[in-house]
Amino acid sequence: MQLTVWTYEAPPHVGAMRIATAMEGVHYVLHAPQGDTYADLLFTMIERATKRPPVTYTTFQARDLGSDTAELFKTSVKEAYERFRPQALLVGASCTAELIQDDPGGLARALDLPIPVVPLELPAYQRKENWGAAETFYRLVRTLAGPHAPPPGSKRPARGPDDAPRCNILGPTALGFRHRDDVHEVTGLLHRLGVTVNVVAPLGATPADIARLGEADFNVVLYPEIAYQAAQWLDRTFGQKSTKVVPIGVGATRDFIAEVAALASVDPAPVLAGAPSRAPWYARSVDSTYLTGKRVFVFGDATHAIAAARIAADELGFEVVGLGTYSREFAREVRAAAAKYGVEPLITDDYLDVEAAIAAAHPELVLGTQMERHTAKRLGVPCAVISAPVHVQDFPARYAPQMGHEGANVLFDTFVHPLMMGLEEHLLTMFREDFEFHADAAPSHLGVAASRGEAPSVAADPAPAPAVSPTPVPGPVPSMAAAASAEAAVVTDAAPIPSAAAAASPVPLRWAADAEKELHKIPFFVRGKARRNTERFAQDRGLSLITIETLYDAKAHFSR
Repeated sequence: MQLTVWTYEAPPHVGAMRIATAMEGVHYVLHAPQGDTYADLLFTMIERATKRPPVTYTTFQARDLGSDTAELFKTSVKEAYERFRPQALLVGASCTAELIQDDPGGLARALDLPIPVVPLELPAYQRKENWGAAETFYRLVRTLAGPHAPPPGSKRPARGPDDAPRCNILGPTALGFRHRDDVHEVTGLLHRLGVTVNVVAPLGATPADIARLGEADFNVVLYPEIAYQAAQWLDRTFGQKSTKVVPIGVGATRDFIAEVAALASVDPAPVLAGAPSRAPWYARSVDSTYLTGKRVFVFGDATHAIAAARIAADELGFEVVGLGTYSREFAREVRAAAAKYGVEPLITDDYLDVEAAIAAAHPELVLGTQMERHTAKRLGVPCAVISAPVHVQDFPARYAPQMGHEGANVLFDTFVHPLMMGLEEHLLTMFREDFEFHADAAPSHLGVAASRGEAPSVAADPAPAPAVSPTPVPGPVPSMAAAASAEAAVVTDAAPIPSAAAAASPVPLRWAADAEKELHKIPFFVRGKARRNTERFAQDRGLSLITIETLYDAKAHFSR
């Protein structure tokens, strides 16, 4: 376990909370000290759930450690059962209570309750949230569906000629990124294919629903991080095959439809022919050339990161310059995807490593989690959130799936809008000192009433400068051709320039007013790199003042 300001995943008992909160008729008794009782905040404040999570805490305090905390846990279990009357009970310990070693599972079994009790052993100091959710779901499936398993070696009965194919949808949970809307979208796809949904689990399922998972013909795994382990067990026990394609993006949705059609023995052609997505139209349009070749860095959970990279590269014509995940259990899949794009995979759960990788890659768009949203803001790069962990704004009240045809439309907007807004900001910056558009100018429709005052000085560049630059003096606006030249300047990495000055101590640098103003004509998402390369150029030549001539000399050097 690593102490950090931010973390991509919570401890594994939070994953167990997500399963319990997603289901109906399940209660979770958590052996936890006072201070670990934050479930309400997660589900009611961030996800804005309409009910409190079904979690009971023992909430022992420091003074309880000198007495019998095991007895305190047993009392909490009995009171939770009598109050909530659940159909199944989960019992476990938080990361702090794990150190006490009170054995919640054994204590709960000793109470001999008349409902299934599922003990959870979630090693908090080796594993994290998604693994905890997957392990909890797997334990529930084994406990509740296991008694209905056919004898080992028996063949699965064939479906009748008049029976519609049936499937289970596995993986959606509470506090999941757009899970509610994904289920709705995928359910519609399956119905159009003529496939009946037997059970959706864990989201909205009861223990009785889990018990009849084996009645389906196959399983649709929407989120492998959550459902892969349970799907493997269902395959071994009931002979149910599972989908491997996650339908995020136009291409993946078509592949998913074909895969489901093969498992269900139905014709996919009618559904494939009626794909209502606008993303393919945009990719064929002239307007898309504005964004073709944009450099994009992708990071998130394995499922969403791999899908986002495929959409960016294959459907929108972007160049993937970075791909990574914090999902160590799926590192192999991410490495294989990174190899397709010729990039080094980034497998880490340290947000500082991700920040350093983004800064080194100099992308024009970041697709990541809410952590990357903050990182991109500091670096001045557009960002779109495509994966958990996310904040309240990524749990919209409206319908906004990530999967299926409508999900492809949502992602099309998600990827394109930050770049278009970045282009708008660049244009506003270019013309901010124009006589018609500067800050002191009156609205243009007032005509002669427009102010003829001087334009205000340019705001400070968000990228840090090694020395404080003097305030720019108002003057004539450089031509658009000059701005375009500056934009193309010094945004290419190059080997250090050999010179005698390179071996000397770094020279304190200062930017002249005209050079500072010209620098601000460069798009904000590459301006920091242009500044760094120009300053490196000046230092290698022993210059202490960066003038506009220095800026253009640096352009000429790095353009060679």
